[in-house]
This record gives sequence, C-alpha cells and structure tokens, in this order.
Amino acid sequence: MINKALIIFLSVFMSAGNSSQKETIINQEGDLIGEFSQENLEKQPYSSWFTPGYEQYKPNKEAFKTIKRHISDYEILLFMGTWCGDSQYEVPKFYKLLDQVDYNKDHLTSIGVNYSKKAPGDLDEKYNVHRVPTIIFLKDGEEVNRYVEFSVENLEKDIAKIVSEERYKNPYAE
Repeated sequence: MINKALIIFLSVFMSAGNSSQKETIINQEGDLIGEFSQENLEKQPYSSWFTPGYEQYKPNKEAFKTIKRHISDYEILLFMGTWCGDSQYEVPKFYKLLDQVDYNKDHLTSIGVNYSKKAPGDLDEKYNVHRVPTIIFLKDGEEVNRYVEFSVENLEKDIAKIVSEERYKNPYAE
C-alpha cells in the first residue's frame, strides 16, 4: 500500500513540476501513462533502454534528407508503451531522428498507453490506436498517414515516404 501511494505521489509531483506535461501518470507497474516528454524517457527506469537506443542509432542518409525537407509540415502524435518491446526499440530512434532534423517538438504530442492501449482522455480512441508504437502524421489537423508497430523497410525510410507523401502502407493497413 505504501509503495502504491508513493508511486502516485511521485507521479503527481513530477507532473506538477513540468508545466509542459498535461496528465502524466506512472502506474503501479512503473509505466508512463498519458502525455510525456523526451525528458521523461531520459530518466530511470526508462533511460536503461532509451539512452542506448538513442545513442546507437544512425539514420539512413538519403531518407534523412527527405525527412528534413518535409517533416516541418506535420504535427505528430506518438502513442507508445514504456512496457512494449517494439516501442523500446523504435521510439529512441524516432526521437533522435527528430532531434537531428531539428523538428519543433512543440508540434509533437507523445502519449504513453497501458497494456490495453488506453491513455487518459480519448485520443487513443479518436485515432484508433491498437498497436504501439503508433506514430500519426497530421496536416491541418487531418491524418495523412501513420507508422504502426514496426517498419516495412526501416524507420527512417518509412517516415521519409510518409512525409514526402509517397505511397506507404504500414504493416496493418488494408
């Protein structure tokens, strides 16, 4: 009981200390639930997988150029689970890619979900999120395309196709 109370207190305290976060919760299992930032992932316990994934990632140069040229046209919604192996693999690379192309992260909303792919609010329902990570690219508030769970080619090649509006279908698209 004390452990659970401590987790709730710390999650509320950490959320209150950062006004850029809206509703970040650390659940009983230690997962980030709700809106969070890269800084959350750079702290323990998440840094144990985030930092090595971020530091070791080297994007494909050609895809990188395409992304840098087009990505500023998009708002991005990132849904992930800190408990999810695919999220732990792809999300550090995604953040590094955004950093390297100087993407304005004011246009990025990162949302942690639980094992049922639910988060506070209704964005997971509104955007029909069933697998994580799901990275949704929006223009003028409308979804253009999405990256779901794992790549077709690799992360940056898939994203390059999405942001340049080439034909792209994620592994679950019909």
